[in-house]
Amino acid sequence: MAGQDSVPGPPAGTAGTPGAGWPAARAERRVRLKDVAARAGVSPGLVSLVLRNQPGPGAQARVRVFQAAQDLGYRADRSASRLARRRSHHLGVMLDVRNAIHAELVADLDVAATELGYDLVLSTLTPTRDERRAAAILVDFRCEALILLGPQETAVRLSALGAQLPVVVVGRRMPGAAVDVVRTADDQGVALAVGHLATLGHHDIAFVDGGRGTVASDRRRGYRQAMRQLGRAEWLRVIPGSPAEEAGARAAATLFGAGRPPTAVIASSDRCAVGLLDALARRGRPVPGSVSVVGYDDSMLARLAHVDLTTVSQDAREQARQAIALTVDRLENGRPTPREVVLAARLVVRGSSGPPAAAPARPGGQPISM
Repeated sequence: MAGQDSVPGPPAGTAGTPGAGWPAARAERRVRLKDVAARAGVSPGLVSLVLRNQPGPGAQARVRVFQAAQDLGYRADRSASRLARRRSHHLGVMLDVRNAIHAELVADLDVAATELGYDLVLSTLTPTRDERRAAAILVDFRCEALILLGPQETAVRLSALGAQLPVVVVGRRMPGAAVDVVRTADDQGVALAVGHLATLGHHDIAFVDGGRGTVASDRRRGYRQAMRQLGRAEWLRVIPGSPAEEAGARAAATLFGAGRPPTAVIASSDRCAVGLLDALARRGRPVPGSVSVVGYDDSMLARLAHVDLTTVSQDAREQARQAIALTVDRLENGRPTPREVVLAARLVVRGSSGPPAAAPARPGGQPISM
């Protein structure tokens, strides 16, 4: 297999000499890595790891592989090895094109990578291409490392991918995974949004959830903790949702269809917030006149003049810079241990948030003195 070193050979002058402890060269054909794998009863991939002295295989597997290689007289194809050592300088990026913040991250990643002499190869998620397939395509294109934007795969699977090549996860906490991580402190980010609305005088602050996953869990926890710390536990309302626009529209129907409407809503993403704003406009509820809305991401959508969304910034540019720095450090300096970079969130105040229109009432109906 390209890029494999042969196992240690016999002393000079004895190679190929019968009885010298090293088998004679086989003239009929070159012994290949798959032959070693078959002899040792393991996969070719495991043989590759052993012969390159990479972590992962156990001691018994290593012994079997080296013995099989010696028995068969395995020699690496040196010309193929030299070809394999020609670096591609390609960094693979997995993204979801439906996510506006991913598009911004890719643009910033490209700038940071170009400055250091690397090019990006993109693989996007689609209804017919899941994360595993998207990552496999990047590996097939000889990418030297992978940068995964908001992956949902388990820590175990991502660690297995990280054993093959350097992997950086952007935007998600990854406890226990053997990969590098760059993320924003999501719980603190939502707490900033709650604090901003509380300062404006809001008590009845609802939260539209982001669904399953670590990021959604962190943002949901940040909302609950902040509401309790600010003495607003009795107003806690978490509406089931997702990062998509449709979730915001459904939340509007739930919150403003009947019963007590909130004076402010925090959405788990800018996309969700935009769906909420659209539904509120259709219902004739002015923002922030009747209800304040805060998003999360500070994407291009939030900055549009007719949206003008107060939101939490993840600082896409700095995330991209850190992700490229971690990747290049792995590739060029051989850093063996994973690192996590956690960036502070920042609130960007725009026109979608303001003071409540009237003094709020407690859930039981009793007004609160302002």
